[in-house]
Amino acid sequence: MDEALLIEAARSGDVAAFNQLVLAYQGMAYNMAFRMMGNSDAAADATQDAFLKAYKALDGFRGGSFKAWLRRIVINTCHDHLRAGKRKPTVSLDDVLADSEHSWRLASSANERPEAYAEREELNRLLQWAISQLPTDQKAVVVLVDLEGLSYEEAAEALGVALGTVKSRLSRGRLKLRDILRQKQELLPGRYRLKIEESISL
Repeated sequence: MDEALLIEAARSGDVAAFNQLVLAYQGMAYNMAFRMMGNSDAAADATQDAFLKAYKALDGFRGGSFKAWLRRIVINTCHDHLRAGKRKPTVSLDDVLADSEHSWRLASSANERPEAYAEREELNRLLQWAISQLPTDQKAVVVLVDLEGLSYEEAAEALGVALGTVKSRLSRGRLKLRDILRQKQELLPGRYRLKIEESISL
């Protein structure tokens, strides 16, 4: 059954059809929530709430990309959780460095040496913590553009803001990330310490 038929069936109250949509998009939704919330429990809560909101709002889906529509619900749900104080918007660096279960993975190569893998994991965890320190609006844009790979236009659609707003928030977010990482340079792998003085590349 294709996605359009699943959506129509779910609109008619077919929970099994909606569950198939959940299975198709739960990985994307959880990963985005984890990047926004900063820990697995908060991400699970936000993801569950987002799918519940999506189910209740299916009648408002007007076609187009269901993934983009769901992405916006996930981002808005994370914003709601952070604003309501359900979860702290920042996380402890010690907790992040100790917990390697989840991270925002940098690309690896098939022939990666063990020391290169360890260095990449260390950088992943530090970036995860640094992004968790950003203001929510900047974090959302950094997550969508730099981590999810969306275009400025797609990010603007997902967030419901103007294109210029996306660009300015992204610029401010990247600058703040650079400043945060400068303060923790001693934790960066050696070859990244000089680069951070020039730019931040996620």
